[in-house]
Amino acid sequence: MNYALTDEQAMIQKMMKEFADEEVAPGAEQRDKEKRFPLEIFQKLAKLGIMGLPFPEEYGGGGADTISFAIAVEELSRACGSAGITYSAHVSLGGAPLYLFGTEEQKHKYLVPICTGESMGAFGLTEPNAGSDAGGTQTTATEQDGQWVINGSKCYITNASYAKHLALTAVTGKSDGKKEISAIIVPTDVEGFKVIDNYEKMGLHSSNTTELILDGVKVPEENLLGKRGDGFKQFLITLDGGRIGIGAMAVGIAQAAYDKALAYSKERKQFGSSLSKFQAIQFKLADMAMKIELARNMVYKAGWLKDQGKKFSKEAAMAKLYASEICMQICSEAVQIHGGYGYMRDYHVERYFRDAKLTEIGEGTSEIQRMVIAREIGC
Repeated sequence: MNYALTDEQAMIQKMMKEFADEEVAPGAEQRDKEKRFPLEIFQKLAKLGIMGLPFPEEYGGGGADTISFAIAVEELSRACGSAGITYSAHVSLGGAPLYLFGTEEQKHKYLVPICTGESMGAFGLTEPNAGSDAGGTQTTATEQDGQWVINGSKCYITNASYAKHLALTAVTGKSDGKKEISAIIVPTDVEGFKVIDNYEKMGLHSSNTTELILDGVKVPEENLLGKRGDGFKQFLITLDGGRIGIGAMAVGIAQAAYDKALAYSKERKQFGSSLSKFQAIQFKLADMAMKIELARNMVYKAGWLKDQGKKFSKEAAMAKLYASEICMQICSEAVQIHGGYGYMRDYHVERYFRDAKLTEIGEGTSEIQRMVIAREIGC
Protein backbone atom coordinates (compact mmCIF):
# COMPACT_ATOMS: atom_id res chain seq x y z
CA MET A 1 0.00 0.00 0.00
CA ASN A 2 1.25 3.46 -0.91
CA TYR A 3 0.14 6.25 1.41
CA ALA A 4 1.97 9.00 -0.49
CA LEU A 5 -0.07 11.49 -2.47
CA THR A 6 0.54 11.55 -6.20
CA ASP A 7 2.24 14.61 -7.65
CA GLU A 8 -1.13 15.88 -8.88
CA GLN A 9 -2.81 15.32 -5.50
CA ALA A 10 0.07 17.06 -3.71
CA MET A 11 -0.16 20.00 -6.11
CA ILE A 12 -3.91 20.31 -5.52
CA GLN A 13 -3.38 20.09 -1.76
CA LYS A 14 -0.76 22.88 -1.86
CA MET A 15 -2.93 25.09 -4.06
CA MET A 16 -6.07 24.54 -1.98
CA LYS A 17 -4.23 25.11 1.30
CA GLU A 18 -2.86 28.42 0.06
CA PHE A 19 -6.23 29.44 -1.35
CA ALA A 20 -8.02 28.50 1.88
CA ASP A 21 -5.54 30.42 4.03
CA GLU A 22 -5.40 33.52 1.84
CA GLU A 23 -8.90 33.79 0.35
CA VAL A 24 -11.31 31.83 2.57
CA ALA A 25 -10.16 32.02 6.18
CA PRO A 26 -9.72 35.81 6.58
CA GLY A 27 -13.42 36.63 6.15
CA ALA A 28 -14.94 33.43 7.54
CA GLU A 29 -15.94 34.81 10.94
CA GLN A 30 -17.50 37.96 9.47
CA ARG A 31 -19.42 36.02 6.83
CA ASP A 32 -20.73 33.75 9.58
CA LYS A 33 -21.98 36.77 11.55
CA GLU A 34 -23.57 38.37 8.49
CA LYS A 35 -24.91 35.04 7.14
CA ARG A 36 -23.42 36.04 3.79
CA PHE A 37 -22.88 33.48 1.02
CA PRO A 38 -19.25 33.60 -0.22
CA LEU A 39 -20.09 33.85 -3.92
CA GLU A 40 -16.80 35.58 -4.70
CA ILE A 41 -14.85 32.60 -3.34
CA PHE A 42 -16.52 30.21 -5.74
CA GLN A 43 -16.05 32.58 -8.65
CA LYS A 44 -12.32 32.49 -7.89
CA LEU A 45 -12.38 28.70 -7.57
CA ALA A 46 -14.04 28.55 -10.99
CA LYS A 47 -11.17 30.55 -12.50
CA LEU A 48 -8.76 28.06 -10.92
CA GLY A 49 -10.65 25.17 -12.54
CA ILE A 50 -11.63 23.62 -9.22
CA MET A 51 -15.44 23.69 -9.48
CA GLY A 52 -15.55 20.57 -11.67
CA LEU A 53 -12.43 19.00 -10.18
CA PRO A 54 -13.33 15.26 -10.32
CA PHE A 55 -15.21 15.35 -13.61
CA PRO A 56 -13.74 14.72 -17.09
CA GLU A 57 -12.22 17.61 -18.99
CA GLU A 58 -14.68 17.11 -21.86
CA TYR A 59 -17.41 18.50 -19.57
CA GLY A 60 -15.28 21.37 -18.31
CA GLY A 61 -13.96 19.42 -15.34
CA GLY A 62 -10.46 18.98 -13.98
CA GLY A 63 -10.09 15.27 -14.68
CA ALA A 64 -8.90 14.66 -11.12
CA ASP A 65 -9.81 11.80 -8.75
CA THR A 66 -11.98 11.46 -5.66
CA ILE A 67 -9.06 11.83 -3.24
CA SER A 68 -8.26 15.19 -4.85
CA PHE A 69 -11.90 16.19 -4.35
CA ALA A 70 -11.68 15.12 -0.68
CA ILE A 71 -8.49 17.17 -0.26
CA ALA A 72 -10.21 20.25 -1.71
CA VAL A 73 -13.22 19.82 0.61
CA GLU A 74 -10.97 19.32 3.63
CA GLU A 75 -8.89 22.43 2.99
CA LEU A 76 -11.94 24.63 2.37
CA SER A 77 -13.63 23.26 5.50
CA ARG A 78 -10.50 23.87 7.57
CA ALA A 79 -10.83 27.55 6.71
CA CYS A 80 -14.64 27.74 6.69
CA GLY A 81 -17.17 24.95 7.18
CA SER A 82 -19.74 26.81 5.10
CA ALA A 83 -17.39 26.97 2.12
CA GLY A 84 -16.61 23.28 2.59
CA ILE A 85 -20.20 22.06 2.56
CA THR A 86 -21.07 24.37 -0.33
CA TYR A 87 -18.30 22.91 -2.47
CA SER A 88 -18.96 19.33 -1.38
CA ALA A 89 -22.67 19.58 -2.25
CA HIS A 90 -21.87 21.39 -5.51
CA VAL A 91 -19.79 18.44 -6.71
CA SER A 92 -21.21 15.34 -5.03
CA LEU A 93 -24.92 16.24 -5.05
CA GLY A 94 -25.15 18.71 -7.92
CA GLY A 95 -22.66 17.37 -10.43
CA ALA A 96 -22.33 13.66 -9.66
CA PRO A 97 -25.92 12.55 -10.49
CA LEU A 98 -25.71 14.31 -13.85
CA TYR A 99 -22.38 12.67 -14.62
CA LEU A 100 -23.41 9.21 -13.41
CA PHE A 101 -26.90 9.00 -14.90
CA GLY A 102 -27.26 11.75 -17.52
CA THR A 103 -27.26 11.36 -21.28
CA GLU A 104 -24.46 13.01 -23.25
CA GLU A 105 -26.87 15.79 -24.18
CA GLN A 106 -27.81 16.33 -20.52
CA LYS A 107 -24.16 16.35 -19.44
CA HIS A 108 -23.21 19.00 -21.98
CA LYS A 109 -26.29 21.07 -21.18
CA TYR A 110 -26.36 20.78 -17.38
CA LEU A 111 -23.04 19.38 -16.09
CA VAL A 112 -20.80 21.76 -18.01
CA PRO A 113 -22.21 24.91 -16.30
CA ILE A 114 -21.61 23.26 -12.92
CA CYS A 115 -18.02 22.36 -13.80
CA THR A 116 -17.26 25.86 -15.09
CA GLY A 117 -18.90 27.53 -12.10
CA GLU A 118 -21.65 29.24 -14.11
CA SER A 119 -24.14 27.45 -11.85
CA MET A 120 -23.83 26.06 -8.35
CA GLY A 121 -24.73 22.40 -8.07
CA ALA A 122 -27.75 21.32 -6.00
CA PHE A 123 -29.90 18.23 -5.52
CA GLY A 124 -33.54 18.10 -4.37
CA LEU A 125 -34.09 15.05 -2.20
CA THR A 126 -35.17 15.87 1.36
CA GLU A 127 -38.81 16.73 2.08
CA PRO A 128 -40.70 17.64 5.27
CA ASN A 129 -41.86 14.01 5.56
CA ALA A 130 -38.95 12.33 3.78
CA GLY A 131 -35.60 12.68 5.51
CA SER A 132 -33.89 9.45 6.51
CA ASP A 133 -36.93 7.71 5.02
CA ALA A 134 -36.36 9.02 1.51
CA GLY A 135 -38.90 6.48 0.27
CA GLY A 136 -41.51 8.71 1.89
CA THR A 137 -41.20 11.18 -0.99
CA GLN A 138 -44.48 12.99 -1.65
CA THR A 139 -43.50 15.34 -4.48
CA THR A 140 -45.23 14.09 -7.64
CA ALA A 141 -44.49 14.31 -11.35
CA THR A 142 -47.18 13.37 -13.85
CA GLU A 143 -46.91 13.11 -17.62
CA GLN A 144 -49.03 15.53 -19.62
CA ASP A 145 -48.61 16.32 -23.31
CA GLY A 146 -44.92 15.41 -23.47
CA GLN A 147 -44.09 17.20 -20.23
CA TRP A 148 -43.61 16.41 -16.56
CA VAL A 149 -45.88 18.42 -14.30
CA ILE A 150 -44.31 18.57 -10.86
CA ASN A 151 -45.99 19.47 -7.57
CA GLY A 152 -44.56 19.34 -4.06
CA SER A 153 -41.85 20.77 -1.86
CA LYS A 154 -38.29 20.09 -0.75
CA CYS A 155 -36.46 21.26 2.37
CA TYR A 156 -32.86 21.74 3.56
CA ILE A 157 -31.57 21.99 0.00
CA THR A 158 -28.00 23.29 -0.27
CA ASN A 159 -27.02 25.89 -2.92
CA ALA A 160 -30.42 26.17 -4.64
CA SER A 161 -30.48 29.99 -4.54
CA TYR A 162 -27.37 29.98 -6.75
CA ALA A 163 -28.24 27.01 -8.96
CA LYS A 164 -29.59 27.47 -12.49
CA HIS A 165 -30.94 23.93 -12.46
CA LEU A 166 -31.04 20.89 -10.19
CA ALA A 167 -32.06 17.25 -10.21
CA LEU A 168 -34.86 16.34 -7.83
CA THR A 169 -36.79 13.22 -6.90
CA ALA A 170 -40.51 12.81 -7.46
CA VAL A 171 -43.10 10.06 -7.44
CA THR A 172 -43.91 9.26 -11.08
CA GLY A 173 -46.32 6.39 -10.46
CA LYS A 174 -46.84 3.18 -8.51
CA SER A 175 -45.63 -0.35 -9.18
CA ASP A 176 -46.90 -3.33 -7.17
CA GLY A 177 -48.28 -0.91 -4.60
CA LYS A 178 -44.89 0.79 -4.14
CA LYS A 179 -43.99 4.30 -5.14
CA GLU A 180 -42.10 4.67 -8.39
CA ILE A 181 -39.55 7.39 -7.68
CA SER A 182 -37.70 9.06 -10.54
CA ALA A 183 -35.15 11.86 -10.84
CA ILE A 184 -35.91 14.86 -13.04
CA ILE A 185 -33.75 17.85 -13.99
CA VAL A 186 -35.55 21.13 -13.32
CA PRO A 187 -34.37 24.66 -14.23
CA THR A 188 -34.79 26.96 -11.24
CA ASP A 189 -36.21 29.84 -13.31
CA VAL A 190 -39.18 27.88 -14.67
CA GLU A 191 -42.70 29.11 -13.84
CA GLY A 192 -44.06 27.71 -10.57
CA PHE A 193 -40.63 27.06 -9.06
CA LYS A 194 -39.84 29.04 -5.93
CA VAL A 195 -36.70 29.03 -3.75
CA ILE A 196 -37.11 30.24 -0.16
CA ASP A 197 -33.99 31.11 1.85
CA ASN A 198 -35.09 31.96 5.38
CA TYR A 199 -33.86 29.14 7.64
CA GLU A 200 -32.34 30.08 11.01
CA LYS A 201 -29.56 27.55 11.55
CA MET A 202 -27.27 26.53 14.40
CA GLY A 203 -24.16 26.80 12.24
CA LEU A 204 -22.83 26.98 8.68
CA HIS A 205 -24.39 30.43 8.52
CA SER A 206 -22.77 31.49 5.28
CA SER A 207 -23.90 28.40 3.37
CA ASN A 208 -27.14 28.52 1.41
CA THR A 209 -29.88 26.24 2.79
CA THR A 210 -33.28 26.55 1.16
CA GLU A 211 -36.82 25.32 0.79
CA LEU A 212 -38.17 24.57 -2.68
CA ILE A 213 -41.80 24.97 -3.68
CA LEU A 214 -42.98 23.39 -6.94
CA ASP A 215 -46.47 24.42 -8.02
CA GLY A 216 -47.40 23.02 -11.42
CA VAL A 217 -43.81 23.17 -12.64
CA LYS A 218 -43.51 21.92 -16.23
CA VAL A 219 -40.38 20.48 -17.82
CA PRO A 220 -39.91 18.41 -21.01
CA GLU A 221 -40.03 14.62 -20.76
CA GLU A 222 -36.39 14.44 -21.85
CA ASN A 223 -35.44 16.04 -18.53
CA LEU A 224 -35.88 12.64 -16.89
CA LEU A 225 -32.49 11.73 -15.38
CA GLY A 226 -31.65 8.09 -16.03
CA LYS A 227 -34.41 5.50 -16.21
CA ARG A 228 -37.91 6.09 -14.95
CA GLY A 229 -38.33 4.52 -11.52
CA ASP A 230 -34.58 4.45 -10.82
CA GLY A 231 -34.58 7.62 -8.74
CA PHE A 232 -34.37 5.81 -5.41
CA LYS A 233 -31.43 3.71 -6.58
CA GLN A 234 -29.74 6.77 -8.08
CA PHE A 235 -29.83 8.87 -4.96
CA LEU A 236 -28.51 5.98 -2.84
CA ILE A 237 -25.51 5.82 -5.17
CA THR A 238 -25.22 9.62 -5.06
CA LEU A 239 -25.25 9.64 -1.25
CA ASP A 240 -22.46 7.05 -1.13
CA GLY A 241 -20.18 9.48 -2.93
CA GLY A 242 -21.49 12.44 -0.96
CA ARG A 243 -20.48 10.77 2.30
CA ILE A 244 -16.86 10.97 1.25
CA GLY A 245 -17.34 14.72 0.91
CA ILE A 246 -18.96 15.11 4.32
CA GLY A 247 -16.24 12.93 5.86
CA ALA A 248 -13.62 15.22 4.34
CA MET A 249 -15.52 18.26 5.61
CA ALA A 250 -15.50 16.80 9.12
CA VAL A 251 -11.75 16.17 8.91
CA GLY A 252 -11.17 19.77 7.83
CA ILE A 253 -13.23 21.28 10.66
CA ALA A 254 -11.58 18.94 13.18
CA GLN A 255 -8.14 19.93 11.89
CA ALA A 256 -8.99 23.61 12.29
CA ALA A 257 -10.20 23.09 15.87
CA TYR A 258 -7.10 21.06 16.74
CA ASP A 259 -4.77 23.67 15.21
CA LYS A 260 -6.39 26.44 17.26
CA ALA A 261 -6.31 24.37 20.45
CA LEU A 262 -2.65 23.41 19.99
CA ALA A 263 -1.59 27.00 19.30
CA TYR A 264 -3.61 28.33 22.23
CA SER A 265 -2.20 25.69 24.61
CA LYS A 266 1.32 26.85 23.79
CA GLU A 267 0.50 30.53 24.26
CA ARG A 268 -1.74 30.40 27.35
CA LYS A 269 0.05 30.31 30.68
CA GLN A 270 -1.48 29.11 33.94
CA PHE A 271 0.30 28.35 37.22
CA GLY A 272 3.58 29.50 35.67
CA SER A 273 3.57 27.13 32.67
CA SER A 274 1.99 26.98 29.26
CA LEU A 275 -1.08 24.75 29.06
CA SER A 276 0.76 22.44 26.66
CA LYS A 277 3.08 21.39 29.49
CA PHE A 278 0.22 19.92 31.52
CA GLN A 279 -0.31 16.20 30.94
CA ALA A 280 -4.09 16.56 30.99
CA ILE A 281 -3.90 18.91 28.00
CA GLN A 282 -1.21 16.86 26.28
CA PHE A 283 -3.42 13.77 26.39
CA LYS A 284 -6.34 15.70 24.92
CA LEU A 285 -4.19 17.00 22.07
CA ALA A 286 -2.63 13.59 21.44
CA ASP A 287 -6.07 11.98 21.15
CA MET A 288 -7.22 14.77 18.84
CA ALA A 289 -4.23 14.31 16.51
CA MET A 290 -4.70 10.53 16.44
CA LYS A 291 -8.41 10.71 15.63
CA ILE A 292 -7.87 13.21 12.81
CA GLU A 293 -5.20 10.99 11.25
CA LEU A 294 -7.45 7.94 11.42
CA ALA A 295 -10.44 9.82 9.99
CA ARG A 296 -8.41 11.25 7.10
CA ASN A 297 -7.08 7.80 6.20
CA MET A 298 -10.63 6.40 6.22
CA VAL A 299 -11.84 9.16 3.90
CA TYR A 300 -8.91 8.60 1.53
CA LYS A 301 -9.49 4.84 1.50
CA ALA A 302 -13.15 5.28 0.58
CA GLY A 303 -12.11 7.69 -2.18
CA TRP A 304 -9.46 5.28 -3.46
CA LEU A 305 -11.95 2.41 -3.60
CA LYS A 306 -14.39 4.60 -5.55
CA ASP A 307 -11.69 5.57 -8.03
CA GLN A 308 -10.72 1.92 -8.49
CA GLY A 309 -14.29 1.03 -9.39
CA LYS A 310 -14.61 -1.16 -6.30
CA LYS A 311 -17.48 -1.29 -3.81
CA PHE A 312 -17.15 1.54 -1.34
CA SER A 313 -20.57 1.93 0.33
CA LYS A 314 -19.42 0.43 3.63
CA GLU A 315 -16.15 2.35 3.71
CA ALA A 316 -17.84 5.64 2.80
CA ALA A 317 -20.39 5.15 5.58
CA MET A 318 -17.64 4.25 8.06
CA ALA A 319 -15.53 7.23 7.06
CA LYS A 320 -18.44 9.65 7.28
CA LEU A 321 -19.63 8.22 10.60
CA TYR A 322 -16.23 8.17 12.28
CA ALA A 323 -15.05 11.51 10.91
CA SER A 324 -18.25 13.32 11.90
CA GLU A 325 -18.29 11.91 15.43
CA ILE A 326 -14.63 12.62 16.14
CA CYS A 327 -15.12 16.09 14.65
CA MET A 328 -17.74 16.86 17.29
CA GLN A 329 -15.50 15.43 20.02
CA ILE A 330 -12.47 17.43 18.89
CA CYS A 331 -14.40 20.69 18.56
CA SER A 332 -15.81 20.17 22.05
CA GLU A 333 -12.31 19.55 23.44
CA ALA A 334 -10.98 22.60 21.60
CA VAL A 335 -13.59 24.76 23.32
CA GLN A 336 -12.68 23.14 26.64
CA ILE A 337 -8.96 23.79 26.19
CA HIS A 338 -9.72 27.44 25.46
CA GLY A 339 -11.83 27.65 28.62
CA GLY A 340 -13.94 30.81 28.79
CA TYR A 341 -12.31 32.15 25.64
CA GLY A 342 -13.56 29.12 23.75
CA TYR A 343 -17.12 30.23 24.40
CA MET A 344 -16.46 33.57 22.70
CA ARG A 345 -16.82 34.11 18.96
CA ASP A 346 -13.46 35.84 18.52
CA TYR A 347 -11.57 32.61 19.12
CA HIS A 348 -13.31 30.71 16.28
CA VAL A 349 -13.60 27.35 18.05
CA GLU A 350 -17.24 27.95 19.00
CA ARG A 351 -17.97 28.36 15.26
CA TYR A 352 -16.24 25.09 14.50
CA PHE A 353 -18.33 23.44 17.22
CA ARG A 354 -21.58 24.77 15.73
CA ASP A 355 -20.57 23.90 12.18
CA ALA A 356 -19.45 20.39 13.13
CA LYS A 357 -22.89 19.18 14.18
CA LEU A 358 -24.21 19.13 10.62
CA THR A 359 -21.64 16.51 9.66
CA GLU A 360 -23.46 14.04 11.93
CA ILE A 361 -26.74 14.77 10.12
CA GLY A 362 -26.13 15.57 6.45
CA GLU A 363 -25.86 12.80 3.82
CA GLY A 364 -27.51 10.42 6.28
CA THR A 365 -27.47 10.68 10.07
CA SER A 366 -25.06 8.69 12.24
CA GLU A 367 -27.88 6.25 12.87
CA ILE A 368 -28.40 5.73 9.14
CA GLN A 369 -24.65 5.17 8.66
CA ARG A 370 -24.78 2.40 11.24
CA MET A 371 -27.72 0.87 9.38
CA VAL A 372 -25.73 0.98 6.12
CA ILE A 373 -22.70 -0.60 7.76
CA ALA A 374 -24.83 -3.30 9.39
CA ARG A 375 -26.38 -4.12 6.03
CA GLU A 376 -22.98 -4.26 4.33
CA ILE A 377 -21.51 -6.63 6.92
CA GLY A 378 -24.46 -9.00 6.46
CA CYS A 379 -26.59 -8.30 9.52
